[in-house]
Amino acid sequence: MAGKTTAEKLATIQKGYTLEGATIELGAAIVDGELRRDAPVRLPLAMMNRHGLVAGATGTGKTVTLHMMAEQLSAAGVPVFLADIKGDLSGLATAAEATEKLRGRTESIGQPWQGKAFPVEFLALGGDGNGVPVRATVTSFGPILLSRIMELNDTQESSLQLVFYFADKNGLELIDLKDLRAVIQFLTSAEGKDQLEELGGLSKATAGVILRELVNLEAQGLEKFFGEPEFDTAKLLRTAPDGRGVVTCLELPTLQTRPLLFSTFLMWLLADLFEDLPETGDLDKPKLVFFLDEAHLLFNGASKAFLEAITTTVRLIRSKGVGIFFVTQTPKDVPADVLGQLANRVQHALRAFTPEDAKALKATVSTFPVSDYDLEETLTSAGIGEAVITVMNDRGAPTPVAHTRLRAPESVMGPSDEALVRSTVAGSALLPKYGTAVDNVSAYEKLTGKAAAPTGPATPDRPAPESGAPEGGYDVDAEARRIEEEILGRPSSRSASRRDTPGRDAGHDAPRRQQPSAQPGGGVIDDLGAVLGGALGGGLKSMARSVGTQLGRELLRGVFGTSSRRRRR
Repeated sequence: MAGKTTAEKLATIQKGYTLEGATIELGAAIVDGELRRDAPVRLPLAMMNRHGLVAGATGTGKTVTLHMMAEQLSAAGVPVFLADIKGDLSGLATAAEATEKLRGRTESIGQPWQGKAFPVEFLALGGDGNGVPVRATVTSFGPILLSRIMELNDTQESSLQLVFYFADKNGLELIDLKDLRAVIQFLTSAEGKDQLEELGGLSKATAGVILRELVNLEAQGLEKFFGEPEFDTAKLLRTAPDGRGVVTCLELPTLQTRPLLFSTFLMWLLADLFEDLPETGDLDKPKLVFFLDEAHLLFNGASKAFLEAITTTVRLIRSKGVGIFFVTQTPKDVPADVLGQLANRVQHALRAFTPEDAKALKATVSTFPVSDYDLEETLTSAGIGEAVITVMNDRGAPTPVAHTRLRAPESVMGPSDEALVRSTVAGSALLPKYGTAVDNVSAYEKLTGKAAAPTGPATPDRPAPESGAPEGGYDVDAEARRIEEEILGRPSSRSASRRDTPGRDAGHDAPRRQQPSAQPGGGVIDDLGAVLGGALGGGLKSMARSVGTQLGRELLRGVFGTSSRRRRR
């Protein structure tokens, strides 16, 4: 390799990136320090479901790279999903204006440039930000992902799976956090102690730990991310009337201090897609390309079950027409089993200021094919908007490594005007369905005999419940307030329930709703003991812990223990 001339190196890149079919244009190669516009670097559109990695140090241009790729995917009719952590990607909705510097850059790499706006759908988790609210039901989210947010250990995660199993078997719908809290409170109450004993892998002490973590989530205001109407992930696969792919931009600026929450929610979106999309095999272009920013947050401290689920999803979702691009700082942020599935690599500059940085640099170089570049030098000297690239060609083989000056986006590199974002959200076809939260009867109401809060109409596929409900039940809200005060060391911000309000006249209570009793001997609870007793016999208690890791994936639950409404119907 060392004896190659510049002309030979150039010819290698030109041949390697001469591809058939539609492509995403990435930029022009730099060979022996000279920019060569006659050596375009590109990525086959049909290979974008082979997944990829966009990596590099902070400030080297990763966000601009995925911005530029999203534009071309949209123009090719491919829907795109982006997590907009800093609010910069909303600029896709606004055409950029040419400047002298921009013209100089685009002409130097042979890019025909024209300012354009793209069809963008703005979403916001739980309505926290400018976007159509995205919510997930607790039962759909599943025990593995919820354990990740709650930072439970493996034993506690297995116990939470038992709670979900109990709720699934007994028709106790887990829609929001108060539903899960009610089920755990029931199992640890005098009324539910028999059922707790039958779930031999779930101790009262562990249930108490889970309950405390749950109340802690509510105290942080995270309950608004769970509920109904649940977002249908099929809405991510839409095209605009002109045939361009819709770029779905999930705004996350207020969640920068809670990175574990947003990264896990992104994984829920992928898991839901994975479970519902049919197998398609190889396509001319993907159904969706999903950019997963701050990817390292997914893996830091993750449980074995969580890592296995991610690996399985990445490995298998390719055949369903979905491409995933992980965006992070270095390849070592991604586990080897996942990294081995990422065929397309865009590596921005790395810094080697510390011994740890130097180790990361060597590890990054080792993941590239043999090339004509001194990659350690190239990766530490590359400028902003430059990257070292290798992708999978149209024959399924890696292309030559190419130091590349990347194309410039044609929409604004930065946030769009807030008024434009708000008007786009107001005119969204999704807003009428997802704009208002609803609170249908679920586990909380069934176990406590309280009416659901009148937050909105019943969702179309869940009829409004009948009025009338049995008296009695323990007061979950009062216990939650007590735990919150103990954890936070201050008076609870949670409002008192109607039954606790002094002087409350019973005649002023909201209409109660008739539901099947969930007390011992009431029918639905007894079913669990009968089913488990018949299946496992007297060895239930000793076996439950080892069985626990599987229970959350049964009863129509997917690879993350998730369960979408479409599968629950």
